[in-house]
Amino acid sequence: MAKHAESLLPAGKNWQLIWHDEFDGTQLDRSKWDFRLHLIQQRHNTFTDSAASLDGKGNLILSLQEKDGHYYSSQLQTGSNYLDRPGARYGSDPVRKTKFTWPVAKLVPAKFMHRYGYYEIRCKFQQQPGWWSAFWLQSPVIGSSLNAEEAGVEVDIMENFTRDGEFSHNLYHGGYGEDLVGRHSGPRKISGALDDYHWFGLDWTPEEYIFYADGQETFRCGAPVSQREQFILISTECMGYRRGDQPAPELKQAQLPDAFVVDFVRVYDQIS
Repeated sequence: MAKHAESLLPAGKNWQLIWHDEFDGTQLDRSKWDFRLHLIQQRHNTFTDSAASLDGKGNLILSLQEKDGHYYSSQLQTGSNYLDRPGARYGSDPVRKTKFTWPVAKLVPAKFMHRYGYYEIRCKFQQQPGWWSAFWLQSPVIGSSLNAEEAGVEVDIMENFTRDGEFSHNLYHGGYGEDLVGRHSGPRKISGALDDYHWFGLDWTPEEYIFYADGQETFRCGAPVSQREQFILISTECMGYRRGDQPAPELKQAQLPDAFVVDFVRVYDQIS
């Protein structure tokens, strides 16, 4: 079993580890993770279940894949959002599969959801342009109510779009239409080498969100704060495909192989 780094936990609180994946072994633990393959009910062709693997040295490898001029990557999640559920007849009707359909697929029990606590990832950013990585929390029913405390908040603990060490923290509530409200940290920069591991964490309390990078506080934000259990995602995505069926020009410049590498994901509860 690989030796993993210690967590960088916020000081002044007592923490207890309640869920984690160290990515030991050679097979992804499917009792903890599912693949996210749909976006707002539709199958997203560049989301794949073939670009996630373990290297046998204690790392999750989320690779950038290319085939016939198109690019693919994987998204992992411990639950799912109701808006992503495909139509129950998806794939059986080539006309209807590109439209919002009824009935929708069966509900799938979450593998892990939690409320409050400290959520942490240790990871290495991808090196090539044209795709991004994120570590985030999502509500299964975001947008189902204008009350964000009840419906939940998308909490992007870390998003990395560029190859210069810049990252950001972002929060969204109100769903993904005209009611969408976003709150943003603005750009932050990692300390240390771009090709090294870095820690990103979130202390979620009933009153606020406090974000950390490499053990240092980088942003905090108050109401509205989700009071609902939410699930975890580790995601990568190829740029360009949300606005059409072609990769972004910078993605075509990527030199493969390239990967977003994760040492661990851990969740802690504050205890008295």
